[in-house]
Amino acid sequence: MPCSLILEPIDKNLTNSKGVAIIYKVKLTPSFPRTNISILAAHLPKPNSLGDYNTYEGFAFIPNEISWIFKLYPSKDIDGPWAGAIDDITAEMKNVSIQVRLSNSKNNKLGPAILTNDINNCKP
Repeated sequence: MPCSLILEPIDKNLTNSKGVAIIYKVKLTPSFPRTNISILAAHLPKPNSLGDYNTYEGFAFIPNEISWIFKLYPSKDIDGPWAGAIDDITAEMKNVSIQVRLSNSKNNKLGPAILTNDINNCKP
């Protein structure tokens, strides 16, 4: 760390949809450093075109151990990128998958992943 990770579409028909995650240590308080994950995702379809969803969220997880969810916010540009970050992760960043997922903010329903990749593919 630090490193960056290209997030690829799960549905190969979404050829223009891509994202990037930046993963690095931050020291925001006198306590020990934490890990930040920041995501920028471009050319995503409108969430409601894929079902009962109205937004996107960042989702990172270590299978069978822990997960983190954070909001992604649309840019002000029409059809612009979505971006968001979390910086309070204390777990070791091994075997972590990072995704952009559909979400319904009205009923707090997290939907399927649109973009994904594993931290093992992270590039310094």
